[in-house]
Amino acid sequence: MTVEGIAHILDLLMFVAACVVLLSGFPVAFTLSGIALIFGLIGMVFGVFDIAFFAALPQRIFGTMTNEVLVAVPLFIFMGVMLERSKVAEELLDTMGKMFGTMRGGLGLSVAVVGALLAASTGIVGATVVTMGLLSLPTMLKRGYSPRLACGSIAAAGTLGQIIPPSIVLVVLGDQLMNAYQKAQLDMGIFSPETVSVGDLFAGALLPGLALVGLYIAYQLLVALIWPDSSPAMPPEEGEEVTLGKILQALAPPIVLIVSVLGSILAGVATPTEAAAVGAVGSLLLAGWRLDPTRPVPIYIAGLAVIGLLILVGTMDMRVSRTEIPTGDMVAIIAALFLCVLLAYGFVVAFLRVMRAGVMQPVLEGTTQITCMVFVILIGAALFSLVFRGLGGEEMVEEFLAGLPGGTIGAIVAVMLLMFFLGFFLDFLEIVFVVVPLVAPVLLQMEMPNGEPMNPVWLGVMMAVNLQTSFLTPPFGFALFYLRGVAPPEVKTMSIYIGVIPFVLIQIFALLMLWYLPQIATWLPTAIYG
Repeated sequence: MTVEGIAHILDLLMFVAACVVLLSGFPVAFTLSGIALIFGLIGMVFGVFDIAFFAALPQRIFGTMTNEVLVAVPLFIFMGVMLERSKVAEELLDTMGKMFGTMRGGLGLSVAVVGALLAASTGIVGATVVTMGLLSLPTMLKRGYSPRLACGSIAAAGTLGQIIPPSIVLVVLGDQLMNAYQKAQLDMGIFSPETVSVGDLFAGALLPGLALVGLYIAYQLLVALIWPDSSPAMPPEEGEEVTLGKILQALAPPIVLIVSVLGSILAGVATPTEAAAVGAVGSLLLAGWRLDPTRPVPIYIAGLAVIGLLILVGTMDMRVSRTEIPTGDMVAIIAALFLCVLLAYGFVVAFLRVMRAGVMQPVLEGTTQITCMVFVILIGAALFSLVFRGLGGEEMVEEFLAGLPGGTIGAIVAVMLLMFFLGFFLDFLEIVFVVVPLVAPVLLQMEMPNGEPMNPVWLGVMMAVNLQTSFLTPPFGFALFYLRGVAPPEVKTMSIYIGVIPFVLIQIFALLMLWYLPQIATWLPTAIYG
């Protein structure tokens, strides 16, 4: 057997071994790095792997440490965990349920709307599914909802955190696609490559995410019309009157936070990392307000200060390292300093309230645990990809995808199917960190279905929706496991599986729409960023 043949066999065995060990329950980061070390040493024994590849690992780790984009990850995680602890979901679900509950299918509609709001404000799929499963499922069952429809609605709405920005999935996926796109252009002989940013991916995912919410709501209303017994209205005497003040109290804070974070990114005022910092500060202020709503003035002052700072940064030149500063800019800089003092005042008040309530410690512990998991997996995936490339895996993947029947269509379908089935067994982090760097540079050198050069934003959105579909598909979808863990005993597992099937079909329909109408994902980034 040739040296190249031995290397390709080791590549395949390394991938299979990683999947087998992961399925056995061994920690992901140690699995990826351990399998890589073992197969790297085996390849060295057979003379098909250069040990010098291991020397590139410290540089990879240093690159991760200095990557400003990835700083957004712990900040968005902090924002999500803090909002989860501040009972935002509970108040949203309660208010929306009372507002829509008296109409047929109203509770299901409220679950879809709240799922979208939580997705845009927390971006943590597991927390969203568990929260809505604990709060909404008993209420829906008590009101006579079909267990299948109730479970399907909650599981589907909970997975919206995969696709609606700002999402942790989109942050790490955007970072990997940025590197893959530059590599693809260099391989094509383009030595002044264009770049794709996390902000581009956020803009590209916004319309598909909102379209999914609209499809979920349309399905809920259709079921209520055709099978009214599956989603009855609450009796009018049980529906507590919801005033405009209560609605604004529940909806306004998370919507303002979402607009501040996402709007600052799309408007070009802030990078995703800077916007994540705004989100982290905003979530702390919101938690401080929730914990003591009788004294809201310091929080209001700080919130208005944040909005004022965003407006100043977006409209004025705030650089202080200039030899000459016009009078208007100097006034803006002084105003910004004053707003920073107001923000610090409100921030300290909110921080002390959160500390006294005993919320800060569990939030910091949760943020640290999730962040450490993300970055340790990233380091393990970096070593895995180094060994895979050192054994010639990159050339093997390129030859395989290029040799598939159907050209670009066959290659994209094969990659999507691979990621879909891996989503049954692996978390999105492993798939994004391991699979995307291997296949994306090859795909990005091909053409899109409409004959144009491959658009990295379109490819990223397709991957995100595909993973969301995988996490929702029985029998192995992660969202189903989360929901099964909090569902009442009388809800059968089969009811959960059958209930999500219509929503899986909606997801597949969304993928087909993106395939035939890529402008759904590419129009907004082009309109905003050019």
